[in-house]
Amino acid sequence: MEIDIGIGKSGRQAYGFDDIAIVPSRRTRDPDDVDISWQLDAFRFELPMMGSAMDSAISPATAIEIGRLGGLGVLNLEGLWTRYEDPTIYFEEIAELPDEKATRRMQEIYLEPVKPELIGQRVEEMKSAGIVTAASLTPQRVREWAPPAIQAGLDILVIQGTVVSAEHVSTKEEPLNLKEYIADCEVPVIVGGCASYSTALHLMRTGAVGVLVGVGPGAACTTRGVLGVGVPQATAVADAAGARIRYLDETGRYVHVIADGGMRTGGDVAKAIACGADAVMIGSPLAAATEAPGRGYHWGMATFHPTLPRGARVKTGNLGTLKEILVGPAHENDGRRNLFGALRVSMATTGYSDVKEFQKAEVMIAPALQTEGKSLQRSQKVGMG
Repeated sequence: MEIDIGIGKSGRQAYGFDDIAIVPSRRTRDPDDVDISWQLDAFRFELPMMGSAMDSAISPATAIEIGRLGGLGVLNLEGLWTRYEDPTIYFEEIAELPDEKATRRMQEIYLEPVKPELIGQRVEEMKSAGIVTAASLTPQRVREWAPPAIQAGLDILVIQGTVVSAEHVSTKEEPLNLKEYIADCEVPVIVGGCASYSTALHLMRTGAVGVLVGVGPGAACTTRGVLGVGVPQATAVADAAGARIRYLDETGRYVHVIADGGMRTGGDVAKAIACGADAVMIGSPLAAATEAPGRGYHWGMATFHPTLPRGARVKTGNLGTLKEILVGPAHENDGRRNLFGALRVSMATTGYSDVKEFQKAEVMIAPALQTEGKSLQRSQKVGMG
């Protein structure tokens, strides 16, 4: 429903994950009977998740561990791992920078050119471990740097930017024609981000196997403040899921909707799928792992933009191992560990047997969800406080 913003402008009400709740159905299930696996093209994953292509979260080593745990880690092919043979000293320096100097110094560190030979080397490192390999490039760099990655054995290519459209217009350079490129690409392609029904539908029509949904919800992203652009995630995911239905009706082809960002707890992951996502892409929860390259800090892909940074270096601390964060066990009650155990229990509690069923769950607007009856937790800053 349109709401009047003023005489000359109206707009829709939009909702984030904190604004909604999943409604239990008439049945419950045993969590052991719930299937949370995800099938993407020819690849099957035990966990419906992708590790976000951020240097602080994904290294070749963490991508390998995520793959072994049942997920899919996405390496940033324009990050430190392809600029430096050994980027360890730079991760150490970034973790020690004072807040007021972090962005400027990171801009300097990322001025080192990407080296094509390192692209192939990093993909080979991941491939040799026997996992499904995925990596990310911005649309401007795909033609140049995707070939060495694919030649090295890349399984899935992610074409990713703050906002990606199927109709980029430029008077400065020839833009990437996503539809033509994907049709000729040797590997399946995921594209994003987007945050609206129309953009998601156009991206699906490019032939992509998946669409990333999310503009600005990430823990380290400042796009919404710097540019004033974005849509709260619950609404963005639900709109993209609506586009998926229309595209499926048009073509008979199913395109995966992947909620990208804005998820901190297992409850957030569950809400993303209940709103229509097939899987989630997470960054800051992984950056909080003891194995993460960011050493307790997290930053996005646009943090080091040379002229207009749209991200901050944020402190995540260390929550536990990747295994504990993704599949448990959890020894704290704040929902930030065992994210996919929580998804399984949420589905069981509300009566759904698999992800496709759970996408049909009833949700409601619930502004009191986080506060109702929780005054003691909030005053003591424990649990949901």
